[in-house]
Amino acid sequence: MKPPPPTRREVVADTLHGVTVADPYRWLEDGDDPEVQQWVADQNRYTRQALDARPDRDAWHERLVALMGLPVVMSAVVRGDRAFTAERIAGADQYVLALRSLDAIASQDSSPAVLFDPALGAADAAVAIDWFEPSPDGTMVALGVSEGGTENSTLQVLVVGPDAGVTVLDDRIPNTRACSVAWEPDGSGFLYTRYPEGDEYHRTVFAHRLGDDPAGDPVVWAEHVTAETWPSVDLSPDGRWVLVHAMVGWSRHDVHVLDRRAPDAGWRDVIAGVEVMSTFSFDAAGTGLIGTTTLDAPKGRVVALPLDGATDPADWTTIVPERDRVLGALTVAGDELLVVATSNAVDSVERWSPDGTLLGAIGDPSGIGVASVVSMSADRTTGRGVIVTVGFDAPFRLWPFSPSSVPESGRHDGKTAGIPPLAVSQVTFPSLDGTTIGMFLIHRADVEPGLDTPTILNGYGGFAIAETPVWSPTIAAWCEQGGLYAIAGLRGGIEHGEEWHDAGRRANKQNVFDDFHAAADWLVATGRTSRERLAIDGRSNGGLLVGAALTQRPDLCAAVSCGVPLLDMIRFPQFLIARLWTDEYGDPDIADEFAWLHAYSPYHHVVEGTAYPATFLWTAEGDTRVDPLHARKMAALLQEASGSIGDRPVLLHQEGRAGHGVGKPVSKKADEQADVMAFFTWQLGIS
Repeated sequence: MKPPPPTRREVVADTLHGVTVADPYRWLEDGDDPEVQQWVADQNRYTRQALDARPDRDAWHERLVALMGLPVVMSAVVRGDRAFTAERIAGADQYVLALRSLDAIASQDSSPAVLFDPALGAADAAVAIDWFEPSPDGTMVALGVSEGGTENSTLQVLVVGPDAGVTVLDDRIPNTRACSVAWEPDGSGFLYTRYPEGDEYHRTVFAHRLGDDPAGDPVVWAEHVTAETWPSVDLSPDGRWVLVHAMVGWSRHDVHVLDRRAPDAGWRDVIAGVEVMSTFSFDAAGTGLIGTTTLDAPKGRVVALPLDGATDPADWTTIVPERDRVLGALTVAGDELLVVATSNAVDSVERWSPDGTLLGAIGDPSGIGVASVVSMSADRTTGRGVIVTVGFDAPFRLWPFSPSSVPESGRHDGKTAGIPPLAVSQVTFPSLDGTTIGMFLIHRADVEPGLDTPTILNGYGGFAIAETPVWSPTIAAWCEQGGLYAIAGLRGGIEHGEEWHDAGRRANKQNVFDDFHAAADWLVATGRTSRERLAIDGRSNGGLLVGAALTQRPDLCAAVSCGVPLLDMIRFPQFLIARLWTDEYGDPDIADEFAWLHAYSPYHHVVEGTAYPATFLWTAEGDTRVDPLHARKMAALLQEASGSIGDRPVLLHQEGRAGHGVGKPVSKKADEQADVMAFFTWQLGIS
């Protein structure tokens, strides 16, 4: 290959807590600078010349388009006998808001009625639904729409008729990113969260009446412990009680309640100021709270308490005690409780009575299989509802249920477009400190992994997010061609409870990287692949993971895909919404925490003359979570420092009119992943 486009290097350094920190490519931080835009254009051209020349890229693209064109259901919300879904119709570019009846789902005659297709709002389909919330009676839906991948939602309201006809109201509320909405019982309005104009923080709860100017909406809750405090809101079925969950960092969830009949009494704390994760909702009668908490139970327990009584945690009633399974989502379904329980990163759905009796599981005797629950919703009165699951072998499964029985024949499956049978297994391996780590291995059923098997290792390890079974066209396509795909359940996730999360955050972050290195070493040591056939892949926090891997262990693998990554851990809180993450990573303004971050920050550990693995960094100009400056600066530094650019190229692609991933049209996703697959086969020497 020809050398990459030249990049101007400057002498820039800061002295922080007595340490000199060099930053030679700081000028690449300003994405609006014409010089930076020209540099990006040159890098994109260089990357396109390299990847478009790969003989298999078109074939990867064609197969990925077919797999991404399969119908996918992302979530479902039940109101009465209606299930509102966010789903991608076969061949569509974006998720639509659709409507299905529970009876139709149960009979597997569940072709949806499309209520709102955001892709019609732009020629390139780069308009997306970010979130939605139906009214209690299912006659209206509030939803957030954004453009270009920004996730900067504008709230709109749809009126849905009995025949699924739709009227769009004039109400428009901007700055409603990831909005939480609680409808009034009569549908006259709702409580909702909104950001101040031009402010990435100080998310506040407001009240809106349909037809009113949102500029005059009164504030309901704004008691921010920090600027980054993240509230969500709920209303009791009769509208009397307001419930606010306030995330103060990733391991502290404060919960507050207000009696609207006695507003002068003010807000009452259900729990506050304690490093625990607690999520509550109203019970079926609306007279009490029921929820999950990690208080005195790192793996979680289900508790209940009255709304009008004491909220001292000592007075809470435990319904489902802590066990060896990690408790996840909880849904009130008539007189039953549905609880997601995770064991070794595989979900099951349990049915419990409010008195703490286990009634059984959803699905056949083996449960829902090797799957993840991505959505679960029920009507509070009838108890009827639907669960959405995904697995490595299927885009979605819909499981209708009622309190009395759940026949296996009621399941509705997504189609799999001729994907050959896949073998899925779970293995364990020791990390550097001896901790046992779990890992999924996925490959075609007739493939026996060996030294010549092309392998992708993926991980995340952060923010209490578990690596559970997932539908991925990339995994399916890779395995279909004979490859092995490995997903490691690193510390920092929630695979084994909050203690597992704590073991991989803040001062313990290096554990995550050690776990990942050990996963790669285990795959090679056990003969399932070789260094020359091993690639690593990560995005977002996973991009930080692979960035740390390539700088700490350049010998680990042959190729790296680093997507929408976080890589400059010294300046990260200064950009976009990244101060939300200082509780997870640490704050570089604090001396001790700066030391943690500086010890592994990938951008600050690139060593000139090192033969790093071939690296493909990809990002997007509309990313409002992780600023694309991280990928730009890292690409420039690696290109300048690498000892063998010709043999192990460093490529950068910055996509236009796209963001962190939410709302990205299928056409852009297929381009992105075809690039990654072609890059990997090129660098792993696979035809």
